[in-house]
Order: sequence, then C-alpha cells, then structure tokens
Amino acid sequence: MHPTPESVPRLRLLVVDDEGLIRSGLTMILGSAGDIDVVASCEGAGALAAVEEHRPHVVLLDIRMPDIDGLTLLRLIRALPDPPQVAMLTTFDTDEYLGEALALGAGGFLLKDTDPDTLIRSVRALATGAGCLSPSVVRRLRGDGGHSAETQSAARAVAELSPREREVLAHMGEGLSNAEIGARMYLSVATAKDGVSNVLSKLGVANRVQAAVIAERAGLLGGARLVGPGGPDACG
Repeated sequence: MHPTPESVPRLRLLVVDDEGLIRSGLTMILGSAGDIDVVASCEGAGALAAVEEHRPHVVLLDIRMPDIDGLTLLRLIRALPDPPQVAMLTTFDTDEYLGEALALGAGGFLLKDTDPDTLIRSVRALATGAGCLSPSVVRRLRGDGGHSAETQSAARAVAELSPREREVLAHMGEGLSNAEIGARMYLSVATAKDGVSNVLSKLGVANRVQAAVIAERAGLLGGARLVGPGGPDACG
C-alpha cells in the first residue's frame, strides 16, 4: 500500500532573518515545494522560542542581525535537546564566518542569492543530515593552494584513517546518504552508518559537513562535489 500525499511526513522549516522582505521571499520560495512547510519565520529575538514551539527539522538562520548575533543563536539552538539542522544565511562568504559556523555545528552555509531550485534542494539535503555549502564557499575552501594550516591539519587527520574509512569519508563529501554509501561499498546500511560514525569520531568532528570540509582540504574529493546532492560544487 503506497502512502497518500497527506500521509507522507513533511519537512518543517523555520526562517530567521531580521529583514521582513527576506523572510517573505524565502517563505514564498520554500513554501512552494510540495514537501516543505514553513512553520514560522521571525527575527533573531524570537528564534529560540520558535524552535522550541514548532520543532522544525531545518532552520535557515541569518548570520548578521542587529538584535542578536546569528552565531550566538546557532550555539543556543545546537545546545537544545534533539536540535534541528541549521544552515547559516548570509550575503558574505568569508572564511571567518564559515569556520566558526561549522565549528559550532552548522549543517551548511548558504548565500542569500542562491537560486530558488537550489535553495529547495539544499533544504531537503540539510534535513537528511547530508549538509550543504554554497558553491562560492566551496571555491574559498579550495583557494589556498594546499598550503594553509587548516589544509595541512586536514591532510594529517585523513592520513590517520584506514583506506576503507577514507573511502567512506570521500562518499560523505559527495553528499551520499548512509544507504548510498552502503550501496557504493557493498555494505549494509547499518555497517555504512557505523563507518560514518567511526570516521566522525576519529576526525573529532560533530557532523558530516565538518568531515566533508576536512576531506576537501585534504584533497580527498578531487573533482567531486562537497556535500549535498545536485551536481558538482552544488549544495542541494
């Protein structure tokens, strides 16, 4: 018996931004997707209460707001029991913001000029835990020529993994789910899930996006995309 459209679980989304026009635009775009419910939109001051009330699966969170800093809110949201996936929204793609947001547990980093189709796919990817980074952010990660301290540290971390763990990490960086990793490596989903958990633990990171950044900086991905389905260098 196939589920009816009404019985399929819908993705609950919260939009947090200090600009009403941005909130309205995102709500209109994402609300047009048949499987996404924008359960609320608000300014930063109301974000924590909105998360606790509506229990969204995904939060799109502005990184720069006058009433409360987006990174501060990210820290508070991620400290909640069973927290949602959070992607930072910004017009800026600086390494400073990227690094701090990812270190605090952000599942992605999206620019506000992301096109509507990519935005919708990105939110879906975030909900699965696959994560998402905007293409311009990926280009910045690739821009140091392999000489930064972060790149050298990533290479050392990846060198500590077994060949099979490096393969799992590469597939994580491609944005594959546990089931897809299992299919690629001829493993059960449970075994693939254990492999992902082992890689995250050995790398000392909190989520798949942080692991994918390490994989990218270590040169493990080559020409592959960095998290999120939808094509090379694409999020969502």
